[in-house]
Amino acid sequence: MRELTEQELVRRQKLTEISKVCNPYPDSFKRTNTLKEAKKLKDGEKSVRIAGRIVFARKMGKLSFAKIRDLESDMQLEFKIDLLGEEKYAFFKKQIDTGDFVGAEGEIFTTQTGEKTLRVHSFTFLGKALRPLPEKFHGLVDTELKYRQRYVDLITNEESRKVFLGRSKLYAFIHKYLSDNGFLEVETPILQTAVCGAAAKPFYTHHNALNIDCNLRIAPETYLKQCIAAGYDRVYEVAKCFRNEGMDTQHLQEFTQVEWYASYWNYEDNIKFYQGFIKALLMELLGTTTVEYQGVSLDFGKENWNRINYIEEMKKILGFDFLEVEEPKDLKDKIVSKKLFTYEELEDYKSVSQIIDFVYKKKIRENVVQPTIMYNYPAMLIPLARRNDDDSRVIDVFQVVACGTELCKAYSELVNPITQRKTFEDQLKAKAQGDDETMDLDEGFMLAMEQGMPPISGLGFGIDRLMMLIYNQPSIRDVVLFPLMKPENENKNEKKD
Repeated sequence: MRELTEQELVRRQKLTEISKVCNPYPDSFKRTNTLKEAKKLKDGEKSVRIAGRIVFARKMGKLSFAKIRDLESDMQLEFKIDLLGEEKYAFFKKQIDTGDFVGAEGEIFTTQTGEKTLRVHSFTFLGKALRPLPEKFHGLVDTELKYRQRYVDLITNEESRKVFLGRSKLYAFIHKYLSDNGFLEVETPILQTAVCGAAAKPFYTHHNALNIDCNLRIAPETYLKQCIAAGYDRVYEVAKCFRNEGMDTQHLQEFTQVEWYASYWNYEDNIKFYQGFIKALLMELLGTTTVEYQGVSLDFGKENWNRINYIEEMKKILGFDFLEVEEPKDLKDKIVSKKLFTYEELEDYKSVSQIIDFVYKKKIRENVVQPTIMYNYPAMLIPLARRNDDDSRVIDVFQVVACGTELCKAYSELVNPITQRKTFEDQLKAKAQGDDETMDLDEGFMLAMEQGMPPISGLGFGIDRLMMLIYNQPSIRDVVLFPLMKPENENKNEKKD
């Protein structure tokens, strides 16, 4: 057990003293208003009951002030000895610390400095904090500690409160917007028996009761399409997904993805719908369709966003028709001969699709700044997308990219079961070449396809990455409440070695 600090010892002693007077952890407190509501009340409003955590206190002779806070707002409290009485006032001055919870009843007024305040007529102690808040009032400055102790970060950091309140509002908006447009929400399995729905490395686990190996969901796609086959007209899910890959400022192994699917749409219908969705979302959260992100002003309000033809742009960069190349070695040789990359830089990429995707990300995506629709993708990249009627090597796909970041991916869905089986078989060939991000041949999904599906278009986007952009955060961990971290003792051991 860790050694307690002097402040922690003092607070524990105060807890003992408080216990002699009242229950330091009562079961409830009846409020008349939240702090956000109370700040809007008119002066003179009486019998107002509010509660929150004390984040600041200025204790003086016969008059003291404190500030209490919850996630959405804060409010100043005024404590006077002539209103509270000597005993109660002394209790406040001696036993109550920052970090403690109190409930207060009194009258609303505005100070000479213009601050809305509650003149306290009575108060109730609601909870002792045994650890002090950070000394610096603006919050945690240790980034790792901020992620480990998000509760302290939210107590002390206004920017973090803004981000996570925004995240809750984003969820509410998604549900309302999609519901208003005829989409029904469903839940699909997280434990699955086939790796399908995206190009990614899965997490594996074992199901003891069934004695089978399972993977954690990398995407909800195939199950949502089965819902369309079952008769759902428009369907969506806010889905926790898991991909056992590298970590950086834009990727975590556990993340939240939204996917929606609409019967009888093609990808152009989805482009229009997504643009309307994003514009409405930004107006709801920011009140503007212009986003300031890492020093760049992004305009999502244009009627027509920029467009880039993926295949044509790649042909310009490569200087040859990459769709004609079938072997990974041949493709690498051509790329190296053009002096675009070295063999060492391409070494980790085993299949043609992996190599092409790497070149795209480095030579095209990184240079895209303003919201741009990337479209006309090579079929090798996405086995679940519909082949173009004019060229089967091309798929009807689009992505929205801004500041070098992919914000969504969508396509006209492949609903032809014969073609789908062939694309899954191609995935197995890529796996044999060493590509460990390929999909399995999902026979359960194939059965649903063979039952028959209407034309479909689906779209997916990561909530975490969208949050980064909307709230101008440099790392995905800044928009995830509790990002996974190594155990603290493991980090300490590493430092010692």
